[in-house]
Amino acid sequence: MGEVRTEVTLVNIRDQNVADGGYMPQDQVRQLTVNAVVDTGAWTLVINEETREKLGLRVKKSSETTVAGGVKISSGITEPVMVYWKDRETPCQAVVLSGESEVLLGALPLEGMDLMVHPLENKVIGAHGDTARNVVK
Repeated sequence: MGEVRTEVTLVNIRDQNVADGGYMPQDQVRQLTVNAVVDTGAWTLVINEETREKLGLRVKKSSETTVAGGVKISSGITEPVMVYWKDRETPCQAVVLSGESEVLLGALPLEGMDLMVHPLENKVIGAHGDTARNVVK
């Protein structure tokens, strides 16, 4: 299976709540549409610092790690962001990785929107057809 990409829109939930309450014009809600790499091995949404800044997301937890070759990578976990794909949406936290150039759409937002990767067509599709289905057992 090759690289799979899909267009998603990321919206600052805090801004959206303020706008919904009438305290901010709707057109000032920070949002960004990106062509994300679908990464079923990533557990959530992964963004870079530039994307975090454009969306105005607050980092709730941050750390720094040294990897092979002594390279330091800083990371953080943001407040929730709303992820939209076509007519589906789900809130999730994003991991911010320094040096990351791509937005990665991981397993939790895919599951939250009832999506999967079609292995033969290399594209994102609804896991249960055109209508999202969430079943609680």
